[in-house]
Amino acid sequence: TFAGAMTSFLAATTGILQNDLKRVIAYSTCSQLGYMIFACGISNYSVSVFHLMNHAFFKALLFLSAGSVIHAMSDEQDMRKMGGLASSFPFTYAMMLMGSLSLIGFPFLTGFYSKDVILELAYTKYTISGNFAFWLGSVSVLFTSYYSFRSLFLTFLVPTNSFGRDIVRCHDAPISMAIPLILLALGSLFVGYLAK
Repeated sequence: TFAGAMTSFLAATTGILQNDLKRVIAYSTCSQLGYMIFACGISNYSVSVFHLMNHAFFKALLFLSAGSVIHAMSDEQDMRKMGGLASSFPFTYAMMLMGSLSLIGFPFLTGFYSKDVILELAYTKYTISGNFAFWLGSVSVLFTSYYSFRSLFLTFLVPTNSFGRDIVRCHDAPISMAIPLILLALGSLFVGYLAK
């Protein structure tokens, strides 16, 4: 329990400091694995596997959305050199927003149904390790919210920081990339509810 809670917390704090779009998502993955480990630590293995299944949908959606942005931006991964892409990539922005909301555990999305249960079970464990995992997991949720919205703002919403030649060549996801994004978005929205 202690190791999982610390993993979740340390990976979330590291994710806050990253400027590379893929690294933010990668540290987020490590943080979510910490949740799975501390669910195992409080002997709730089925909840851990449930979070693994739910996590697969929204994390794949985030990675593919980031890949779509990086592909369109001529392999630029630094979020500080992006910005203002919501108007150029409305579809990719919507997909990344759905994945981020599911990641932070927004109510009634897929991530909510598993992450909330993990924190709830840790809270009701009534042990020192359970309380420790609950509080550290709750702080990790706050950090996850921060770096998720930070990546959205830096990539899509702040004024652009990229070269004009890169913006001119930008294009939203082609149909071959859009179909998997749509399927993963549907999973990120509904799988948690359907499988609960």
